[in-house]
Amino acid sequence: MKKWLLLLLSCTLVFTLAACSEGSGKDVTGGVEIKQVSDMKGTVRVALAGWQLDNGINAQTGNPTIGLTEYMDKTFKKMYPNIKVELYQIPWENVKAKQTAMLMSGDADVLYTGGAFASQWYQDGLLRDLDDLIKEDTSFDPVIYLDGIMNNSYSTKSPDGSKQFGIPAVLGRRMTIYDKKLFSDWGVEGLTEKAPPEEILEKAKKMTGKNPKTGEQNYGVYWSGNSLNGSTFVALTLAFGAKGAEGSLKDVKSIKWHLNTPEMVKVMEWLKEAAKLPPAGFITAQGAENFGLEKNNIAIALDSTGGATMNEFIANNNKDLLDRFEPVMNMGPKGEGWVAVDPFVMAKNAKDVKASWEVLKFLTSPMTQKYTYENFAMTPTIKQADFVKPEDKYVKKALDIANVGHSELMDEANPFYMSDIVPAVNGFISKAASGNAPDIQQFLDELQDRAEKWSANLK
Repeated sequence: MKKWLLLLLSCTLVFTLAACSEGSGKDVTGGVEIKQVSDMKGTVRVALAGWQLDNGINAQTGNPTIGLTEYMDKTFKKMYPNIKVELYQIPWENVKAKQTAMLMSGDADVLYTGGAFASQWYQDGLLRDLDDLIKEDTSFDPVIYLDGIMNNSYSTKSPDGSKQFGIPAVLGRRMTIYDKKLFSDWGVEGLTEKAPPEEILEKAKKMTGKNPKTGEQNYGVYWSGNSLNGSTFVALTLAFGAKGAEGSLKDVKSIKWHLNTPEMVKVMEWLKEAAKLPPAGFITAQGAENFGLEKNNIAIALDSTGGATMNEFIANNNKDLLDRFEPVMNMGPKGEGWVAVDPFVMAKNAKDVKASWEVLKFLTSPMTQKYTYENFAMTPTIKQADFVKPEDKYVKKALDIANVGHSELMDEANPFYMSDIVPAVNGFISKAASGNAPDIQQFLDELQDRAEKWSANLK
């Protein structure tokens, strides 16, 4: 998930806007004058996965941060003084269980959560469609959001794509980033803007070994070998045209599996070859601690964020690193990859729908996305994110990738993908890294058989 969120309190904290901590005295509106827009009355209970409620310090940059409580007090409370907003902060570690319980017991009206959780809750009938609210509200413009995640994501749309149940609030950043210094040291031409897997593998092989200029060990490529959502695997399936499955999450029993096709063989062959190139710790997501920093020894990082480099720039104004670490699109045909989207959703049995919609709409608004970007480096989900720092090429690239993004059945919203496919692929990567990769066709045939039995046994 998001690393900074894991630093939050380990217990559930309950706050109301009336009980905010001592104010920072800072402007949180960007100079916009906040005026009352409605005298609507109501109470809205908001369950937030990980958001920081109190003022604090950004552990990565050392800069002060303004918590959501103060932000809401200076903005939403002035706009809707008669709507009482109760904020419940829940750590990511146990958010699915706690938010599910809140939905089933009717203790939450609006929720911010992980996209896969939202998709599952919608299929379980726990969330409300938002289409009628969007249609009736002339002040809400759905066009401001990136098309790829507003209209083509299981995190915001029903499985058949006909209903809108979520509004995208935070975007995951996953792009290919390469170290121009190491490329120069090795005399290798930089990556193309939409570098496919073949190009990445070819150039990565050339830069694995002793650096000809420094004599230090370099590694051609890196990705997280134990990713919980298999994001690199997803990007590879897109790049090689390996669908993996056809059908709809609306009827998972009828999914047609295509896990042992020639295209999927190419995906696994790439992983087998590439697994020889990263530092050994990559199979447990270790070994890239210096990527994006001065002492980096990895030429290409897949599904990377640029976070370390931007934090260094914000903290120390280090422009050299910004110039050194260059982002390009992901590995799909249009530069797409797996795009994580965390939405705001509304409970099926929300007590005050109109007031809940005003809160949900505000928390996904450009103003709030500006606030979360500036304080917590959250990636926005809107097309015109003019508040992004001019130097922040990583967020800009993530927005480009998201705009061409689309959900496929090789996605965390697919229960079999998460329960069986990702662990199996990660196991394959681990064995390949040690030179003991299983026979690819046999591996895929067995995975295909498991998938077919899984579908057949569903009730």
